[in-house]
Amino acid sequence: MTEGDHTTVNDPHGPVNSGPGHQHVYYGVGADWMARKGVSPLRIVRDDRLHLADRFTPPPGFRIAADRLEKPGSVVLVDAEPGSGRRAAAIMLLHGLGEDGGTDEEDARFEELPVSDEDAAPLAVGDGDRFLLDLSGIGDEGAYVRAQHLLAVRRSQVQEAGAHMVVVLPAALRHAQVPDLAPHTVTLGRPRGVAVVTRHLRMDRMTFRSTDLLSAELRGVFDRSPMGELARLTRLVRAARDSDRFGTDFAGWLDQAMHAVTDRAAEVGRQMTTITTTPARALLLATAMFECARADTVYAAWRGLLRTVKHEEEATTELARMDFGERLATLGIERDPDGLLRFDRLAYADAVRTYFWANFPGVRDDLKDWIRDAAGLPDLTVDDRVNIVLRFGERALAVGRPAHLFDLVAHWAGGAMRGVCDPRALAGLELGLSHERHGIWFRRQLYHRARSGPLTDGLSRVMTAACLHSLVVTHPDQAVVRLHHLAVREGEAAHEARRALLDIARGDRRLYRLLIDRLRARTQRESPGTGPHLRLLVELLRSDRAPDPPPWPDLFLGWEAVFSQPPAEFWSPMVRDWLDAAAADSTRRLGLEVLVGATAGRPAALHRLYAIACGWAAGSRDPSRTAVATHFWQRIDHTQYTRADGSERPDDTGAGSPTTGEAR
Repeated sequence: MTEGDHTTVNDPHGPVNSGPGHQHVYYGVGADWMARKGVSPLRIVRDDRLHLADRFTPPPGFRIAADRLEKPGSVVLVDAEPGSGRRAAAIMLLHGLGEDGGTDEEDARFEELPVSDEDAAPLAVGDGDRFLLDLSGIGDEGAYVRAQHLLAVRRSQVQEAGAHMVVVLPAALRHAQVPDLAPHTVTLGRPRGVAVVTRHLRMDRMTFRSTDLLSAELRGVFDRSPMGELARLTRLVRAARDSDRFGTDFAGWLDQAMHAVTDRAAEVGRQMTTITTTPARALLLATAMFECARADTVYAAWRGLLRTVKHEEEATTELARMDFGERLATLGIERDPDGLLRFDRLAYADAVRTYFWANFPGVRDDLKDWIRDAAGLPDLTVDDRVNIVLRFGERALAVGRPAHLFDLVAHWAGGAMRGVCDPRALAGLELGLSHERHGIWFRRQLYHRARSGPLTDGLSRVMTAACLHSLVVTHPDQAVVRLHHLAVREGEAAHEARRALLDIARGDRRLYRLLIDRLRARTQRESPGTGPHLRLLVELLRSDRAPDPPPWPDLFLGWEAVFSQPPAEFWSPMVRDWLDAAAADSTRRLGLEVLVGATAGRPAALHRLYAIACGWAAGSRDPSRTAVATHFWQRIDHTQYTRADGSERPDDTGAGSPTTGEAR
């Protein structure tokens, strides 16, 4: 059970985060680099849940909550202290429901609901859906009152649909909880720390004895530390083992990890009392930010930091000063055989970064400007640059400066070459979206930028990638809303947003319906036949864009909206596309009947359908085309010559089916 830690890894084969801490896995090279989904505080996709389940230790009260949740339509509210792993417990309650209940994990919906978002789409709930609503980050009583109103609506929807929902309550606002929620609330305790650590270590294939975990110092850590710190302890043990720098036995690795968890902050504080010059402090921070980069790169970053904070150069020449290697040695910084710099103590760089951001608030703006330029130093690899962004972002978010991170995202994205998604910008934006406390700030920023805010093609491209790879996993409805706004803007990047939006909708029938509803509503407010929403709707309604099997009721509503809009040239390719599909697959012939029905008494649209089919059939001698066209014409005739009450209209012309080229 883990909560609230932040970790970055770059090894796709290594273990991922054992709880809802920041952990990102990146793949790719150069301009084609793309950030892939990793575990983050909001990600509750199946692989991440399975990984968490392997390491989860049920707390007291968990079984009571699980029993209550089993009933369809159930809502369970979790009340627990911060640091007890309450969010992880909520995820595991829902995950276990799917496993125990035999739900098909590939089809079962498992989604986190937004706490409050003005543009959130109406929630469509289905039988067996599972929802997480995490209110634990709310600190304002007014916001909690509003959240409880939203909770009441969601609770009613979940109960009526036979779904399941777990809500994590804010412990500091128990006094503001409405009495109606008390019968649905289960109090969870704190799991035994030694059990949590033991399970994590065993899942990491660590060889140890139970007596290795019995020291008084360890017992104090187990009894008092938040679950996130215990998970971090086990990751540091693994890091010490894998580094080959701290011995070959478990006792040595554990000792290093314990010092990293309990002593590093104090060690940095003591070191800072002995380092009083700006160059020495700047070098300490530059190494912490660029750890495991080449020495020459760290040197360049260090000099850049000195310029940014306006440190005056020493009067003497460089040859007369302390050499770079000696400066490193005095700070406890090692240069390995490959020329890469690192601290001689485990996790010391993390502690240095934390110290500077916590204790030098007046230079945070300068640090942002420094990283803006330093993250582009020429000798850095893509992984180096991403690591630097994540290190900066974690510190900026920890001290409540999400705008600092987004400013850098916008800067890097805006300066990218045409058609390139800047990896630094994407990494920073995904980090922000995944943050437990500031994720809502980033989602709102994306919404306002996508809808009407200032937007370069580069930033639009990064926002599209973040929606496609991150936001759609955690908040799919919001991803659709933001991509929709991006897709109808001007510019080259809007084409990429349209492709991403259409791909997402095709893969999810609920999102397909949501997008059709949004586009239908907006085509009615556009000038006839000229708006971007109509063009997007026509593309969405093509045969190859529809989910399989096609959702005929949704297609009917979409086609009905399209056929009400002139000119027909917009939707003629869509009709031909469905004729092609019907000729290739007989199961798609039902679509032709739905097409005809969607004309909804519009003779001009019906005539145009006939003319399109005539031209389509005349363009080939394929017998299957003739058969499809004949079937289509018959449906058109039946619709045109049938009254609304079902009786046939008299044939005043004496003609049968119109011939090719006639506009009926």
